[in-house]
Amino acid sequence: MQKLATKSLEYHLSEIQKAQASIKGVCIKTALIYSDVFSNESGNSVYIKPENLQITGAFKIRGAYNKLCTLTPDQRKRGVIASSAGNHAQGVAYSAEKLGIDATIVMPKTTPLIKVEATKSYGATVVLYGDCYDEANTEAKRLQAENNYVFVHPFDDLDVLYGQGTIACEIIEEINDIDCILVPVGGGGLIGGIALAAKALKSSIKIIGVEPEGAKAMKESMDNNKIVNLETVNTIADGVAVKKPGTIPFEIIKNYVDEIVTVSDFDIMESFLLLLEKHKLIAEASGALSFAGLKKIKEKGKKVACVLSGGNIDVVTISSMIDRGLVSRGRLFCFSIEMSDIPGELVKVSTILAKANANVVKLDHNQFKTNDRFMHVQLEITVETNGHNHVNNIIKTLNKGGYKVNKIY
Repeated sequence: MQKLATKSLEYHLSEIQKAQASIKGVCIKTALIYSDVFSNESGNSVYIKPENLQITGAFKIRGAYNKLCTLTPDQRKRGVIASSAGNHAQGVAYSAEKLGIDATIVMPKTTPLIKVEATKSYGATVVLYGDCYDEANTEAKRLQAENNYVFVHPFDDLDVLYGQGTIACEIIEEINDIDCILVPVGGGGLIGGIALAAKALKSSIKIIGVEPEGAKAMKESMDNNKIVNLETVNTIADGVAVKKPGTIPFEIIKNYVDEIVTVSDFDIMESFLLLLEKHKLIAEASGALSFAGLKKIKEKGKKVACVLSGGNIDVVTISSMIDRGLVSRGRLFCFSIEMSDIPGELVKVSTILAKANANVVKLDHNQFKTNDRFMHVQLEITVETNGHNHVNNIIKTLNKGGYKVNKIY
């Protein structure tokens, strides 16, 4: 295990600055984007760090390329292996191809196809194994021992962290009076590198990690002051679905991260929708974490940078995320009512909805979902709405018309 306790912040910063030189010309220096919508909603001046614009679609290329640059000629000949839910896989595969190194990547069987195909396109050998990162990692370790590969860990490696830390250097170079940086947290490599760089450059910067409620391994570890291994993880943010955080990141986070907050999957989907709709930026679920975290922080009137960590997401998932985000924002409302099975009743309901400015997108008229199908019928309706207040007004209007509303979503 690489030594951490004996190293000063100044030493870590010098290594991160070396990483900046190593990745120059390979990684994009992503420019900050000011966000009116997130600023207005959070009460802060919010800036987006769009790492989804990297050539591999995520920040992981920074750490992967820096790590491979540190390998000796003998290590390069042996080839490298990595385990990843997708973004680290692409970062290692792309970096290996650039440097002429053979790469094998072990990915969970649940990895989105877009990430699997992208990894293969960079010339890596892909092995699908297990249902989550931790199981894929176990298989990668077995293959490493069997074939004498060099293991490139996605987050428990200082050279990888130094690459990720270049993100903080770029943020501070662009806005030197930044007050706070929000960072998605999985295994902890991204926030660990960012924390080292930020605290070395400006100790007053607040570093806040954001985890999904269904995969809060780092928060549990912080709360218990020891590394916690979750029994299960359950979140749409597959890129951070880690049961056990890294040892090195944990030590860094204990010392240099100010707070970790958790968010629901609905919070994530809402942030995804805003990024897509207002900024035309595509984020994978884990990439939108820091924006979901804006609702959970106490800071007001501060300059806040949110790291959009990645945008590798397939079209089917995008469609699902949009629908769920619309529900979360009160832009899509599905409900059912029971009504008398007589002529004109459906027109009456339609008239009420029209007067309430609710646009019907789907309707199901079903006699067989009521106890008395000869007298009553269940009507299930999905309408486009303009927010939660509009939804509440529709419900009140239908109630006044004599209909009891059962909200489905």
